[in-house]
Amino acid sequence: MASDLARALADVVRGEVRFGVAERAVYGQDASNYRQVPRGVVKPADVDDVRAALAVCREFGVPVVARGSGTSIGGQAIGQGAVVLDFRRHLGRVLEVDPDARTARVEPGTVLDELQRAARKFGLRFGPDPSTHSRCTLGGMIGNDACGSHSLAWGRTSDNLHSLDLLLADGTELTATGPLPPAERAALASGHGRLPRLHRELQGLAAGNLPLLRRAMPTLPRRGSGYPLDALLPERGYDLVRAVTGTEGTCALLLGATVRLVPEPPYRALVVAGYPDETAAADAVPALLPFGPLTCEGMAADLVAALLAAGPRPPVLDRLPDGACWLFLETGGDTAAEAADRARGLADAVRRERTATVALVTDPAEQRALWSIREAGAGIVTRLPPASDGTPGGAAWPGWEDSAVPVDQLGSYLRQLRTLLKRHGLRGVPFGHFGEGCVHLRLDFPVRERPQVMREFLTEAADLVVAHGGSLSGEHGDGQARAELLPRMFPPQVIDLFARFKQIWDPENLLNPGLLVDPRPLDADLRFAGRELPLVLAYPQDSGSLLNAVHRCVGVGKCVDTGSGVMCPSYMVTEEERHSTRGRARLLGEMLRGELVTGGWRSPEVREALDLCLGCKGCASDCPVQVDMATYRSEFLYHHYRFRPRPASHYSLGLLPLWLRLAHLAPRAANAALHGRFSGALLKRLGGIDPRRALPALPERRFSSWFRAHRAARPADPAAPAVLLWPDSMSELLDPAPAMAAVQVLEQLGFRVELPSGPVCCGLTRIASGRLDAARRVIRRSLRHLPPGLPVVGLEPSCTATLRGDWPKLLDGPLELLSRVRTLAEFLDEREVALPRLTGEAMTQVHCHQHAVLGTAADRRLTERLGLTNRQLDAGCCGLAGAFGFERGHYEVSVAVAERALLPAVRAAAPGTLLLADGLSCRTQLTQLEPSARPLHLAEVLLRAIGQAGHSPG
Repeated sequence: MASDLARALADVVRGEVRFGVAERAVYGQDASNYRQVPRGVVKPADVDDVRAALAVCREFGVPVVARGSGTSIGGQAIGQGAVVLDFRRHLGRVLEVDPDARTARVEPGTVLDELQRAARKFGLRFGPDPSTHSRCTLGGMIGNDACGSHSLAWGRTSDNLHSLDLLLADGTELTATGPLPPAERAALASGHGRLPRLHRELQGLAAGNLPLLRRAMPTLPRRGSGYPLDALLPERGYDLVRAVTGTEGTCALLLGATVRLVPEPPYRALVVAGYPDETAAADAVPALLPFGPLTCEGMAADLVAALLAAGPRPPVLDRLPDGACWLFLETGGDTAAEAADRARGLADAVRRERTATVALVTDPAEQRALWSIREAGAGIVTRLPPASDGTPGGAAWPGWEDSAVPVDQLGSYLRQLRTLLKRHGLRGVPFGHFGEGCVHLRLDFPVRERPQVMREFLTEAADLVVAHGGSLSGEHGDGQARAELLPRMFPPQVIDLFARFKQIWDPENLLNPGLLVDPRPLDADLRFAGRELPLVLAYPQDSGSLLNAVHRCVGVGKCVDTGSGVMCPSYMVTEEERHSTRGRARLLGEMLRGELVTGGWRSPEVREALDLCLGCKGCASDCPVQVDMATYRSEFLYHHYRFRPRPASHYSLGLLPLWLRLAHLAPRAANAALHGRFSGALLKRLGGIDPRRALPALPERRFSSWFRAHRAARPADPAAPAVLLWPDSMSELLDPAPAMAAVQVLEQLGFRVELPSGPVCCGLTRIASGRLDAARRVIRRSLRHLPPGLPVVGLEPSCTATLRGDWPKLLDGPLELLSRVRTLAEFLDEREVALPRLTGEAMTQVHCHQHAVLGTAADRRLTERLGLTNRQLDAGCCGLAGAFGFERGHYEVSVAVAERALLPAVRAAAPGTLLLADGLSCRTQLTQLEPSARPLHLAEVLLRAIGQAGHSPG
């Protein structure tokens, strides 16, 4: 049947129809605890494709699930045996912005940030702003009635909608609008046909149950559970837009929406109030709301601890006032003074609480930095910090992540919730929208060992929130996670009305079945099963388990943000889910599960998805939970090709240091062969190298040969402090200019440069191609040539990052050497050496491994001390990524990655701008794709500065 369905869909859909194993695997999970494998995936090219796909699925009796960015936490974006409609892939345009009417027309797959960018040109914005704003879609927000941190000022999604264009399961279309006067309501319900009947039945449902709906539907602002049937009441004007919003795709498919926009306050100020604990903060909220803040967000010390556990301490934490829980209270105004005055009024109110402390932040950059802590919460709290007794933190899962209570009940609810957690032996990091009583909380449920704990806790937690007059969900919706618990919140008669409401819209139960009506059990379909396999690399943060490692990915989807940043370069240009960090983690998880992806380490689906992984390591730093796909890729390639023939590029580029050493036995002959018309083409073909790539030329002599001659001509000062320069294979054998410059710079600045006693190599090319045993041998041999005690300066970011990041994984433990390894910028910055001035404009392409592993703070400080006005490009990987861009089959992706941001920025730079690029890959990509570019290593820039200052380097 699946093949017949796929063919039928392909016959009528102009977009993509994907029924393969890989696509089903990556669309079988969202950001929830659940796994439901779809029958196939359709990526509609336009709304006609949506109509056509739904008609085919209806004919085959196959359910349909609408999906935006797959960040649903309750399991709303997956469906067992369903056809998933991916609206984000092609239906993501902002069709129109009307600044006079303050509205915008959008397609269902429009990412929120795209709408905000379009509206900002007119001083407007869409009010709701969930933390996933860089990737969540308007269709998904409408499905869950999303809110965000500014709902105090601008309400929920349902408060900001003008009309919805809907497609019902039977093919009927209608435009839902807001409140209507009685005459218009009656007119809708008159006549014959599907639409009048639908309106009659909906109005009859409300009219026949007025007392029940008025009594049994909680009126708190963050009620995100159940169907919003009270929107149908006469006093609400039969508000069909509100009645459909938040129905989680179970009633109709969204074809488009007209949304309302609000004025963007030109200026903002932020009050950060510190309290002794979270209940004190919660108890303080009601007295602060009359001051009209735009936000009132709560964040306890647990969140800060989780942030510190995830990485280095952000300096912005020093701006937090004393306390163990903080409220973020934002004000706006037409002028900076107006925003600050409102903030001072709030700050004065906070100070009247004797136990509270306060900080007033008016600098926009500091405000953004503080908000980044709160926005990162959705990802950060998926990994708990160590407990106060030193017990290691573990993974934390959704399920009770967004309950809500009336604001005046928040303090009591939090106190009793903490007691309930303690009774069940669970830990979590609560934070959230305290101004509306909404609490975010992920918990360390033992989902594999004792899943019954989740059921027991959720049942008791549901009773607790209902006892406080609250809602099971405050903004994420019910999904599979909470729909089973709805009878604990609503009386049986209302549950029956939910079923009637769903049946009116979707009598054949084709749209996202198994959620709000007749829900699947909350502990069924859990995604955590899988087997443990013997591994080569160490996974100390995941108890030596690849299964634990890939389950780090909880689906928050930062890797599918195509706006900027480092992750995930191949996804940014293909926009295919299986090429995202999240998609690859899902495929690896399915490989370990062994049900859908059955090939184990030999899986062609996993190999294909990892083939376009550039190994940039961006996910290891930018993913909120540090999913390290480059490491998982190396592990997979080791097992996949063990005792099997490898791709040609693994023998050529994967062993590049070896071939370069051999070529240097006769460099002129090697250059002739590399660049001969026929011999060069033959070498590329044999080596699996794309014919459009130019092969680099070998230098006349190796760096170590130059160094010996240089040392003979200029003996070192034995009294000068010694530093060991790491002569990586590329600096030694392919591009020695940066290393030569570094030697001269270090000597001019008063250091004595030493080299290892023999050839060294970090092993990166072998690690990247999965030759892990060979890499380990290379590393151990290199260690024998390193003298103890000396600081080690690396010049090539990828090699330096390999020393610091990958060697411990291969050698199964920390190395004393690693504490001595520094980049050139770090080494000079730590010693605060005097530098000459070299004023002017500069632009830096940061190597992705440096961004991910080493950091760039020292480089920023160094270029400032040189007097350069330096812009560090937020362009991510250059696209060459070592061997990646040379390998046959990767050229188009490699060039497209460079053309996203890097090359346009270089072309737009003012004449005379210095272009810094420490990575050889970055410099190679720039010179091959933009011949006018003249990228320099930092060492070469420093040498230029010293020369201009009047020194005479040797």
